Amino acid sequence: MSARITDFDWINPYPTVRTPVFARNVVATSQPLAAQAGLRMLAAGGNAIDAIVAAASTITLTEPVSNGLGSDAFAILWDGKKLHGLNASGWSPKAWDPAYFARKHGGQMPMRGWDSVTVPGAVSAWGALHEKFGKLPFEQCLQPAIEYAERGYIVSTIVQRKWQAQADILKDQPGFAEHFLPRGRVPETGERFIHPSAAGTLKRIAATRGRDFYEGETAAKIVAYAKTEGAVMAADDLAEYRPEWVETIGMDYLGHRLHEIPPNGQGIAALIALGILKHFDIASLHPDSAQSRHLQIEAMKCAFADVYTHVADIRFMKHSPAQLLDPGYLAERARLISPTRATDFKHGTPPAGGTIYLTAADENGMMVSYIQSNYMGFGSGVVVPGTGVSLQNRGYGFTADPAHVNVVAPRKRPFQTIIPAFLTRDGKPQMSFGVMGGNMQPQGHMQTLVRMLQYKQNPQAACDAPRWKVNRGLDIDVESTMQANVIESLRAMGHNLAPVVDPYMDFGSGQFIWRMSEDMEDGYVAASDSRRDGHAAAF
Repeated sequence: MSARITDFDWINPYPTVRTPVFARNVVATSQPLAAQAGLRMLAAGGNAIDAIVAAASTITLTEPVSNGLGSDAFAILWDGKKLHGLNASGWSPKAWDPAYFARKHGGQMPMRGWDSVTVPGAVSAWGALHEKFGKLPFEQCLQPAIEYAERGYIVSTIVQRKWQAQADILKDQPGFAEHFLPRGRVPETGERFIHPSAAGTLKRIAATRGRDFYEGETAAKIVAYAKTEGAVMAADDLAEYRPEWVETIGMDYLGHRLHEIPPNGQGIAALIALGILKHFDIASLHPDSAQSRHLQIEAMKCAFADVYTHVADIRFMKHSPAQLLDPGYLAERARLISPTRATDFKHGTPPAGGTIYLTAADENGMMVSYIQSNYMGFGSGVVVPGTGVSLQNRGYGFTADPAHVNVVAPRKRPFQTIIPAFLTRDGKPQMSFGVMGGNMQPQGHMQTLVRMLQYKQNPQAACDAPRWKVNRGLDIDVESTMQANVIESLRAMGHNLAPVVDPYMDFGSGQFIWRMSEDMEDGYVAASDSRRDGHAAAF
């Protein structure tokens, strides 16, 4: 008899169109065709990494508003023996500094256009992950994406809606209309979209294990177009870039450990919030009560106050992650929280010293948590002619303030919002998961984990439960499905909030794979968020 490692309540009390998926091989993504592409690799004898590469390359086509060939990426994976972290977020061009943006943009970081583009890291992530852990030929893993680029795919409902919302904003950005407004408009739901220029790029990526993107024909086209548009992305900015293998950082909570990628990402916010929350007895509160939510909201606000002040490229931070996670410091921060009133927290002083998410797990126990993003809808809006490469706008994550640790500088990684997550128990893998959507991501990590670990809700129920999102000061958003009496109670505590109808960007979208037993005989249970077109595919 296998050793079961869960005692979930399998009743879901929330309205949903999804049910948990049980299997020994699973791929869960925010777009069904990408999940199926990953499943094809598992069915062909590949492993979870092969599935991730196939799904990640496919979803650049099938959910282009949230990511593309010019995205950044991060990953945490269990290879069967240990955890590995990968930071594939790109660095800034060597010509970037505050003076450059003072001359060109009046000291502001532009949200769109070429001067918001840092070196894209996603393609390098595919190559690095596959080189270290892949099983099938790399070319085989990219074949589904190539097929969808050449033959087209049918545009899904939520993707179309978000595509439409970006069209007027980006239609004048270089190359955007040519690639993403065929027939002069956004494709309709159910209409076929073909991306032939991306097919050629994907074939070159497949043949070179990704290096073409950084030092081949694709790289040359990116640099040439940048020069044409007056941008400073140079050939060596691309050629010298490499992703970085890193050790995860973590926080223990209720017999488990949450792992995140260290800064420049915001995953540390979820760890800080959990570390603060440990000082409160939320087990005595109903999971959907205003009181439980209030404590979680306050912990998250307190975490963000520190993260927005202290977090940047880790090489430039004045306070280390260990200092920000110091138990004594977190206890001090917890004492600032009132159990009955909302507080506008300021940062403390630690002691000295549009995104897609994919997860895959195979029957041999390999589990991968992977996230890929062009930041805002379609990123910078810049698409390189003849390549299908839509470029992220991660440069907007910098500040031009020379006194801030996150100030723009040459070859520096900007503050990043995208964060994969991984949960272990007694040093063994428990769950690969993520919740995408800007600053909602660490908030989603914390909210869903509290529901699963503290309140024993199963992953699909924890995914479906109404969410809240911290903004700035006392402002929070709540989903319109949250109970009216809870909303009023939160207002009475001093929170400024209003129900929000559209959950796509505001409340994230999660994918979860939970290991059911230590010996793998019971496989996994997977959940996929109904806030997007998502799908957990399995066998």
